Amino acid sequence: MQLDDLLQRYFATTDLSGVAPDTLSAGIEHCRVDLGLEEDRGKRFALWSFLHMFGSAPDLDVAFENEEDREAARNFMDLLAASGGDGVG
Repeated sequence: MQLDDLLQRYFATTDLSGVAPDTLSAGIEHCRVDLGLEEDRGKRFALWSFLHMFGSAPDLDVAFENEEDREAARNFMDLLAASGGDGVG
């Protein structure tokens, strides 16, 4: 999954600067539904990471059954925090 593809899928653009708040909320909700339906571990992680960058990711114990996936998510959060990034928007 590529970031540009996810942005296009959920927000109909790769430029978030012009996205209306209602469109942003709807896209995030659509992504949360997709996360709940996705069975592939890698795709689930990508969707969860995408949602995390928008401050909308579910808790790790809800999103991931596997402890390895939860640990990978913790590492992702630590790396993002260490880089000074706190999300997309």
